[in-house]
Amino acid sequence: MSIIQTIQEKYAKVMAVIIALALIIFVVMLAFENGGGLFSGSNKVGEVNGHDITSENFSRKVQAYERNAQQNGGEMATAQAVEQAWNDGVDSLVMAAEYKKLGLTVTDREINAVIFSQNAPQEFKQIFTDPQSGMFDPNLARQQFNNVKKQGSADQKNYLNAIVDFVERQMLMSKYTALLTNSIHFPKWMLEKRNVDNSLAAKISFVGVPYVTIADSTIKIADAEISDYIKAHEKDFQQKQESRSINYVSFSAAPNAADSNAMRNAMLELKKQFDTVTNYQTFVARNSTMPLYEGYIAAPAIQQQNKDSILAAGLGNIYGPYLDAGQQGAQMVLSKIFGVTQTPDTVSIRHILVATHQQGQDGQLTQVRDDSSAKKLIDSLQGAIAAGTSFDTIVAKFSDDPGSKDKGGKYEDVTTGKMTPVFNDFIFTHSPGQKGVVKTEFGYHYIEVLSAKGSSPAYKIAYIGKPILASQETENTAQNAASIFAGDSRDGKAFNDNWEKNIKSKGINKLTATDITPMSYNIQGLNGASRKLVKDIFEADKGDVVGPERVGDAFVVATVTEINEAGIAGVSLARSQVEPILRNKKKAEQIKKNIGTITTLEAVAQKTGQQVSTADSLRFTTGSSQLGYEPKVVGAAFNPAIKGKVAPDAIAGQSGVYVIRVDNTFTVAVPSASVDDQRKQMVQQTRQQLMSQMQYGGGNPFVEPLKKAAKIEDNRAKFW
Repeated sequence: MSIIQTIQEKYAKVMAVIIALALIIFVVMLAFENGGGLFSGSNKVGEVNGHDITSENFSRKVQAYERNAQQNGGEMATAQAVEQAWNDGVDSLVMAAEYKKLGLTVTDREINAVIFSQNAPQEFKQIFTDPQSGMFDPNLARQQFNNVKKQGSADQKNYLNAIVDFVERQMLMSKYTALLTNSIHFPKWMLEKRNVDNSLAAKISFVGVPYVTIADSTIKIADAEISDYIKAHEKDFQQKQESRSINYVSFSAAPNAADSNAMRNAMLELKKQFDTVTNYQTFVARNSTMPLYEGYIAAPAIQQQNKDSILAAGLGNIYGPYLDAGQQGAQMVLSKIFGVTQTPDTVSIRHILVATHQQGQDGQLTQVRDDSSAKKLIDSLQGAIAAGTSFDTIVAKFSDDPGSKDKGGKYEDVTTGKMTPVFNDFIFTHSPGQKGVVKTEFGYHYIEVLSAKGSSPAYKIAYIGKPILASQETENTAQNAASIFAGDSRDGKAFNDNWEKNIKSKGINKLTATDITPMSYNIQGLNGASRKLVKDIFEADKGDVVGPERVGDAFVVATVTEINEAGIAGVSLARSQVEPILRNKKKAEQIKKNIGTITTLEAVAQKTGQQVSTADSLRFTTGSSQLGYEPKVVGAAFNPAIKGKVAPDAIAGQSGVYVIRVDNTFTVAVPSASVDDQRKQMVQQTRQQLMSQMQYGGGNPFVEPLKKAAKIEDNRAKFW
């Protein structure tokens, strides 16, 4: 005991220091593993030209985008929100610097002129729409807005501030765009040269030898050749972020025949209950993934794959279970007709809607008027029409249906199943001239049937659909196979050998995915969100094996085959782009060698097995239909040194090698217009093209170059 006591007394302080140091080292290692130093950077999602994007602010933006899109979570919903929030944040920071340089500002008066007008953003209108009238009153909105700013909650104020900020940024971008588009100019010399170029034409004869006459398989491109090409064209292969390539195999956990049979048996049991049901709405809601449409649908409008068999079963009889491979995936389905009647093929009607709810772009219903107010209003409108008031006058003043209001409330040649069920059944079970009020989820409708055409049987059909899911046994079998494969594949070489020896014969392919970036959510060839697998790939080294990881309906095992650091793309990543270029270059060399010394076109045609062709109206600016897109050939055709001659050298073009003879060059008339008129036309066309590009999702041509030049640090992968 004395020896132990001596050690404790002598070395206790030393051991305490050692333990403390070990703990500090452990904490520091954790800090660096989680993305940075001990005291810095952990809260930064990104940086744009020295301005930080913090995780708190960025997370709020992501959540806002998810709310606005009415998405219910999930990897893909989050991916879209993260991408939108990132682009919005980067754009804002990049453009804020430009606005400051140019002195562009937006005043409160300018903002108020937008938000307190009929041009206000839809989100703003929805907040301040009068629930009684269903109308947006800018003056009332101003009062309510000021009240919220004074007395509203923090969340309400933040939401309104976000809308105002959005409006301000839109207005700044509008001013910036106008500044640049109004600066577009085409100099006189350019327009004059364009007129000369447009007037040039030539007639040539040529022999073209397509590259496809040489099989791709005979041309081999080495990695060193691709590397040399990349070095010579570095600007074309710049990448701002790291990317990785993998080989992978996937073990299917999709439902199999046994799972399908199990679901069929379960549906046979459910069929007994379905046979005696009377409340179809409740039964379908409880047991089916397929919603019940309680209106009549004419036979031609029924879209089910087994329509003929369903209708042949007759009223009250169940058809199925049967397999339905629709948009919702494979399902086992039971079908039962619970109503039959004779309806017109089409009807024309007019109606007035007094809305209680309004459907937004996201499909959600929001209340715009209480039920009792709507009922009183529709009753008074019905009475006014009965007393002789013009239907058109009432529609124009009171109807809340934007789809028919401007057409006198009319819907013409309507087929069954297009309207909400109650509305549908009224218009198809009432004769022309009959009128009445019905209530739907949107409010109260006063309807008049105007005309009807044709006649067909129509049906009410209930569908009980249940998805065919993989059993636990199916899941376990796939996961075990993937785990065994991963366990036997310790590195990239073992991965490939194991696949070749044990997996290939089972029909499981080894696939390749390239250009995987830190924020990728999908991997080419895999059906499902792959975020966890992507994170594993970026935590691994070259040659490491990752997985198994569940992606969609499969378990995936992968090996990292290439790591391309930010900067110049590697050979593997660039091969798909470069290989066709180098292959055609080698083919061109072979074809030129086969052609040899050029004397006449006829001799070249005989040697290559091709024909002499003619392009009799080759234009300098547009080429010709006989030749296709071959800029080098067009350029040679207008070389004055070979006019009337056969060009001494074969031309390696886009799709083949060409030998040409310039038979003649001449000028043609071009539309006469002054340079000033041409300038105005080109400026207008350019502005329209730019506006069209921005309007239809082509990106902002003024912002993208600024983003490309900006210093952007993207750390999102550490957080999502």
